[in-house]
Amino acid sequence: MAADIKQLEIYATRIRIGSLEAIKARGFGHVGGSLSVADTLAVLYGAVMRIDPKNPRLSQRDKMVCSKGHAGPAVYATLALKGFFPYEDIKTLNQPGTSFPSHCDRLKTPGVDMTTGSLGQGTSLAAGMALGDKLKGRDSRMYLIVGDGELNEGQPWEAFMFMSAQKLDNLTVFIDWNKKQLDGYITDISDPHDFKKKFEAFGFHTQQVNGNSVKEIYEAVMAADKVRGMPRAIVLDTIKGAGVKEVEDTFSNHSMAAAPEVFDGWIEGLKEKLAALEGEVVHA
Repeated sequence: MAADIKQLEIYATRIRIGSLEAIKARGFGHVGGSLSVADTLAVLYGAVMRIDPKNPRLSQRDKMVCSKGHAGPAVYATLALKGFFPYEDIKTLNQPGTSFPSHCDRLKTPGVDMTTGSLGQGTSLAAGMALGDKLKGRDSRMYLIVGDGELNEGQPWEAFMFMSAQKLDNLTVFIDWNKKQLDGYITDISDPHDFKKKFEAFGFHTQQVNGNSVKEIYEAVMAADKVRGMPRAIVLDTIKGAGVKEVEDTFSNHSMAAAPEVFDGWIEGLKEKLAALEGEVVHA
């Protein structure tokens, strides 16, 4: 168990490095929200989801919808590290002719299960996909990542009611509770109050964990997968920009521009952490 968790920590660090390398190539991008979900993506693609990079559209695969589509850089880094496409390709992020647009697009990027970016809509899409899999008798699981600021929208809550009414027990919703959105702190803009209590009231089996701990996320997913007869929600208590102290401490870190040498400094810090983690595995 400990070795597996260490490998997930290594994967999450590599995802953070890849996210920053992709954004650096463009000079600006959605840094904060990409870094905050790296640990969840590492758990899903590193230890949970049944997928085949050689057959991205396999009908029986597990699926992931990143409704907060601006976290595309983290999704692309995750998929590249799994072998869906060459790693160097992600450095064309949001450039002319790229297969890696600013927001996730299933028609452009192998391994992306749904086009997202218009906030709130990914919830409805994931609900429909999960219901479709159940109606077709597929043993497939659906994972949905939503942002906390995104939940200012009304559409997600309609979708959550639908998920509960349809007893979509093949679906798990992750709420990236990183406390910020484009314009500031969520409590200052439209206070959502207690996400855990809300999802419980909507008929979800709900857990709240440290969303930047791969161990806690993995254990929560394993517990959620045992639940039957109701959808599952995992509230991720995260830090926007997690893993890079300077980004964490920057108030406006939703989308950031920085000089190449600044990105290099952030990446070098993560590579030092990666080397330490890999050293721990070697000497374990």
